Amino acid sequence: MTNKDGHAGHISQQFNTELDEILTHLMTMGGLIEQQLKDAIEGLKVGDTELLQNAIKADDKINIMEMRLDEQCTHIIARRQPAASDLRLVIAISKAVADLERMGDEICRIANSSKKLTQGFPGEGYAQVRHISDLVATMVSDALTAFARYDADLAYQVAKRDDAVDQEYKFAMRALVTHMMEEPQTIKQSMHIIWILRSLERVGDHAQNVAQHLIYLVKGINVSHSSVAQMHATLDMHKHE
Repeated sequence: MTNKDGHAGHISQQFNTELDEILTHLMTMGGLIEQQLKDAIEGLKVGDTELLQNAIKADDKINIMEMRLDEQCTHIIARRQPAASDLRLVIAISKAVADLERMGDEICRIANSSKKLTQGFPGEGYAQVRHISDLVATMVSDALTAFARYDADLAYQVAKRDDAVDQEYKFAMRALVTHMMEEPQTIKQSMHIIWILRSLERVGDHAQNVAQHLIYLVKGINVSHSSVAQMHATLDMHKHE
């Protein structure tokens, strides 16, 4: 099993430092994502355009971090030619970085759509956005915590929670479509809420991906296309490894 200190025994202290750095930078990037999501959702709920603008601006910083981390991971693979658990660490981080960058894109879309709600937040969509945003924010936070702690069980809980987000998303879509049919004058505003909900659901998908990359890192097994039940069975099988 890979553990948090699994690379501590390298002869090259510089190699240890490089591996520590990419993990630290991943956590820093994750922190930016969490703040970006918080700003976007809070800005949406209270109609604060400054918070929404902060969320949009944050995307540039996130893109820069993604490029730098990608370069670092490529550099490590090319120069160090890592084997076994070290290679898994670099690959898992590289994949997680890509998902974090896509989260940033979706959160930027949430902020942009929120700015278009010129008539205020439609009552019909408020409860759904609030509930789904809370679920998604917890998924993102727990996925990053799982990565920091090498906690495959927590990562599984994140992946499991994505089903709840998907169900809430489907329920919200049905409610909003019904609302638009009954009150056609709300269509324009409701469509912005639909785009916001879609982006939130995708942020949840990317949080699930990050959790799955951590499971790959810790257990050495790819669960990217596994159902929650299959992931549970796989983790149970590897519990004592």
